[in-house]
Amino acid sequence: MTLSIGVLGGVAVAFTATVITVPIWVVFLAWASFFFVGGGPAGWVRSVASNLVGVVIAVASLYAAYLLGGSLTATAIAVGVGSALMVQASWVGLLSTTPAVVVGFASTVSTVAGTGALVHETSISHPGLVAACACVLGATFGIASEYLANVMTKTAPAQRPDTKGATA
Repeated sequence: MTLSIGVLGGVAVAFTATVITVPIWVVFLAWASFFFVGGGPAGWVRSVASNLVGVVIAVASLYAAYLLGGSLTATAIAVGVGSALMVQASWVGLLSTTPAVVVGFASTVSTVAGTGALVHETSISHPGLVAACACVLGATFGIASEYLANVMTKTAPAQRPDTKGATA
């Protein structure tokens, strides 16, 4: 796992700097989320679903703050309501790991802070879209690192003893 994550971590940095330009910190957060929810194909689905719900709640919270005037008080109230919604989302089985939902929320807010993009402006670089893409990419790097580690640690099947000439 150390080698797998080490190599793919470097690949992720290069990939997000040149191919799909999303914040690497969001990719790494979503990668951690993948392992936090249990890994494997089911973990990929749970992590992505939870992260994306967090992204949606963050965008809705930040947009509500904007509609309410964008003051500190409006933002605090909107984020407080969004935080409560993240906890309520855990009633849905697929979203029962609240920290994975929080990863999506925090990833979106950090994308807004890190890029200066605003949630009320529609563009291809909308922070919700950027964070969502990075979350899917992070979970994908998670499952790839898990798969690679399994391949590298797989042992060859034991050789059967030579049975030629044996009597029954």
